[in-house]
Amino acid sequence: MSSEDKKHITLVHGAGGKAMHELVKRYILKYFSTRAVEPVVPVPLEALDDAAVVGDTVFKSDSHAVKPIFFPGGDIGRLAVCGTVNDIAVLGAEPVALACGFILEEGLPFSDFEKILSSMKKACEEAEVNVVTGDTKVVEKGALGGCVINVSGMGKRTEALEHNLAVVRKYRPSFKARWVLDSNLRAGDKIILSGTLGDHGLAVLSAQEGITFGSSIVSDVKPLNHMIKRLLGEVGGILAMKDPTRGGLADALNEWNQKSHIGILIYENRIPIKPDVRAACEMLGIDPLEVGNEGKIIIGAVPEKAEQILETLKSTEEGKDAEIIGEATDEFDAVAMQTVVGGKRIIAQPLGDPIPRIC
Repeated sequence: MSSEDKKHITLVHGAGGKAMHELVKRYILKYFSTRAVEPVVPVPLEALDDAAVVGDTVFKSDSHAVKPIFFPGGDIGRLAVCGTVNDIAVLGAEPVALACGFILEEGLPFSDFEKILSSMKKACEEAEVNVVTGDTKVVEKGALGGCVINVSGMGKRTEALEHNLAVVRKYRPSFKARWVLDSNLRAGDKIILSGTLGDHGLAVLSAQEGITFGSSIVSDVKPLNHMIKRLLGEVGGILAMKDPTRGGLADALNEWNQKSHIGILIYENRIPIKPDVRAACEMLGIDPLEVGNEGKIIIGAVPEKAEQILETLKSTEEGKDAEIIGEATDEFDAVAMQTVVGGKRIIAQPLGDPIPRIC
């Protein structure tokens, strides 16, 4: 980043990765602190998990500025609902209500607006959650690229989460956390990826640039709360979950590394990537590990339950391509990948997602 870029906010500051995390830590945390009100806020802003916990309620707010607003496999409306639902679910909570704020650009066709609303309604029905309040604003033509949507949501504790935590404590009696958090990993824990990488980012890029990479490249955007609840309630043993959105798998694993203070080793030959996505990334010089996803999660689990979690994932439509891709380790303090040609390479935290405005 140039010295001039360091004086102003740029697109990379909203693209996940190192630049965005530095923006949050250097500026936002400077003015907003919630640690002083613990235990009312047991998972505070400073934890920088995918959502916060207030009392026993999980709370999340997420804004979406994807460009274009329609792309193969989805649109900004579906993305906004699924993004918030999934961020609540990965802490182990059940989403119960959403609030929606629309910022619409003057000139947006009513037909497009209705298409977005219909898509949001379908996503809400899939997730079994309702939009219960919100707000609408309109700005001048040319300001947004169509519209921007914010969706906030609340989630509650469930019996499935309690079952999950009981299973964790069976194998780790000293475990004290009451939620599924980025900071829960320890050496030996297994890392599971629920499906193929890069589908969403490449689908949005194809719409941005008018390029057809392959018929199989469509966004993976979907609500994952029912799949997650089944894993927690039927199997258990899950310590951490995260949806690898902006910055992709590389950014998500580095967040776990930093918050859990543990090394992570993944295996290149176990990472599922569709051939069309791999070919497109090679053609464009993009690392698929850094590309955002909207319908996948990574799971950190006690080793004793990893195979059962994988088996359950593979029995679902959302997790049919799941794989155990690695484990946490105390042999080093970084994220590394065992390559197919032998040896290891460091997977650094990306500066930002290589594809702009994917969510």
